[in-house]
Amino acid sequence: MIDMATKEEISMTGFAIVAYAGDAKTALLHALDSARAGDFDKAREFVKDSESSINDAHNEQTKLLSKEAGGEDLDVTFIMVHGQDTLMTTMMLKDEVTYFIDEYERLAKIEQKLGLKEHV
Repeated sequence: MIDMATKEEISMTGFAIVAYAGDAKTALLHALDSARAGDFDKAREFVKDSESSINDAHNEQTKLLSKEAGGEDLDVTFIMVHGQDTLMTTMMLKDEVTYFIDEYERLAKIEQKLGLKEHV
């Protein structure tokens, strides 16, 4: 007989994914604020912090994926769907924030060359 993950286990995994993804999202928004303020090193540190939280969320997700791949029947819960949605949108946000950090830095260098800013 194949073990079945309980609805509670699946929901708890969903909660964990939401929490980790939420931590990552917070770090990414801090990264964007830092880049806007011209602190590009700090911005990249926040992105790195977000990657750790994203990895933690992904590890939680992988536990259930492994169970399903092993033949377990999994009930989908709303919190798990919310967790998946939160993780995926946070991963997309990371890509966008990384792009904007680069663009803010590029603009700062242009402003410096034009004499609009003292230092970068």
